[in-house]
Amino acid sequence: MSTPTREIEAAVGRRYSEAASTRVEALCCPTDYDQRYLEILPEEIVARDYGCGDPSRHLRPGETVLDLGSGAGKICYIASQIVGPDGTVLGVDMNDEMLELAESHRRSIGDRLGYHNVRFLKGKIQDLALSYAKLEEWLALRPVQTVADLEALEAWKRDQRQNHPMIGNATVDVIVSNCVLNLVDPQAKAQLFREMYRVLRDGGRAVISDIVCDEDVPPHLQADPELWSGCISGAYREDRFLAAFEQAGLHGMRLLARESRPWRVVEGIEFRSVTVEAFKGKEGPCLERCQAVIYTGPWRSVTDDDGHTLERGQRMAVSDKTLSIYTREPYAGSIVPVLPYDEVPLESAAPFDESRDRLRSPRETKGEGYDGNREPDDPCCGGGDCA
Repeated sequence: MSTPTREIEAAVGRRYSEAASTRVEALCCPTDYDQRYLEILPEEIVARDYGCGDPSRHLRPGETVLDLGSGAGKICYIASQIVGPDGTVLGVDMNDEMLELAESHRRSIGDRLGYHNVRFLKGKIQDLALSYAKLEEWLALRPVQTVADLEALEAWKRDQRQNHPMIGNATVDVIVSNCVLNLVDPQAKAQLFREMYRVLRDGGRAVISDIVCDEDVPPHLQADPELWSGCISGAYREDRFLAAFEQAGLHGMRLLARESRPWRVVEGIEFRSVTVEAFKGKEGPCLERCQAVIYTGPWRSVTDDDGHTLERGQRMAVSDKTLSIYTREPYAGSIVPVLPYDEVPLESAAPFDESRDRLRSPRETKGEGYDGNREPDDPCCGGGDCA
């Protein structure tokens, strides 16, 4: 039998409250960070790092970044320097001691950088719509003592989530997290991934470092609260971790990092660090605009997250939406787009037949009546003297 949610949250809270004031070695894997970004950070922020990877190295200037389970703020302050003054960094955590530690250095670090682009928010990472800081303020003014009080509280929470969410819909470019998703109760993990999907913008991505296992964690290990807080009991099986992103509606999942050596081995089960990237943005109608793509290899064929199979070197017919997806990350480096000579306007495009994969005849892109002739643009070996 799995451990009840309250017991899991209490164990995690106790351990990370302790870890805010005293370094706990068992909570972290050795991780190499870019030293340029650590120089500005106070030692207590650097020392209270309990991650298992470095998702910040995959960020870019100007992005809006959300760190799930931001702890003492190390990843947030690294991200702050990478995204720069045109970017924004939001850290969400539920542990008061960690939030207090992170917040205590926010002003001084921003002053040293010359800009302030970091904010820390109190909330559960599986419920990014509800601010627990606002919830505590509400409860302080309106203690729940009767059924009517409880009903008023639930109504207020619904209004907050719907009309005043802590993190709004489609407002984040990149979600990062460092060894935190495994701490969430199993019953809330599907909601966690749905929340990640909700707050990401179209074309946004999640870059998540976490602990995974190679076999299922047996019930007696799941029932140990200390192993939960130690990033063991709640670890995803590696293949199911990737599947969770797909089930939430994300696509293009890839392993950016996977430690060959396990971090820990418990009863023969290997627990190791991975960093996974996944993208949002495959929604929308599939329209026929006479477009094709050529997969450049190296595999003979590949199948995408929607079941489309691409044959190496072949002109595969695709919808306008699929072409748009393939010409951006993470696919663009392996795809050559083939566009029609005469563009099909969106307003006159018919639905694309998604029932089967098929080749696209060159005559579909050139036009059935095409009979043009063309001389080389730069005749004779690119304009030089021919041997």
